[in-house]
Parts: sequence; C-alpha cells; structure tokens
Amino acid sequence: MDSTVSRRVTAARDLRQRQTPSEAALWSRLRRQQLGVTFRRQHVIGPFVVDFCCLTARLVVELDGAIHDLEDVREQDAWRTEYLEERGFTAIRFTNDDVLSQPETVVAAIRGHLI
Repeated sequence: MDSTVSRRVTAARDLRQRQTPSEAALWSRLRRQQLGVTFRRQHVIGPFVVDFCCLTARLVVELDGAIHDLEDVREQDAWRTEYLEERGFTAIRFTNDDVLSQPETVVAAIRGHLI
C-alpha cells in the first residue's frame, strides 16, 4: 500500500477511536442500515477522511465545529466539497450543535438525500 494512503487509513482508524460527541450521536442513528443503506464513518476519499459516507448513494455527511466558521477553513471546506462533487458525491454539512440539539431534523435531512 502506498505510504500516503496508509497514513490516511491510519488517521481514519484513529479518528474512529476518538470520535466527538456529535459524531457518536449521529453514528448511533446511521449505523446498521437504520436508514436502509450502509454508512461508513471516517472514510478515506482521495486526500480526505470524510466523517460519514454512503457509497451506494454517493453521499458524504460532514459535521462542523466552530473552527469551520474561520475564513481559511471555509475555503478548505469549499475546495473539499468541490473535490467530492467532481467525483460524483453529494456533500452535506451540519454543525455539531445541530446534531446534538436537533438530531431528528438532521436525520430527516440525510434521509431526504437518500431518496
């Protein structure tokens, strides 16, 4: 395996072990095909490790903390979204606060992208 890919896979495994409270909350609603499809968490796509991915629906779900309000991080997020969309994925974003305070709304929005 290419050393760069190996580093990304190792990073993804580490992120799975250190998930944030919002990632844990959303994962409890996405895992085991609760929405009728399989999601992966901390999945490598190209140079990125995305928070959640449904390969069959080509859907990426990203959770954003306060750092994503910074201008340079927003620019990186935009480039990341463009990269994913160029490869046929739809990327949707939610704030950590949304996941924790309105989990049903977040799940409904994800479900809407699966139809």
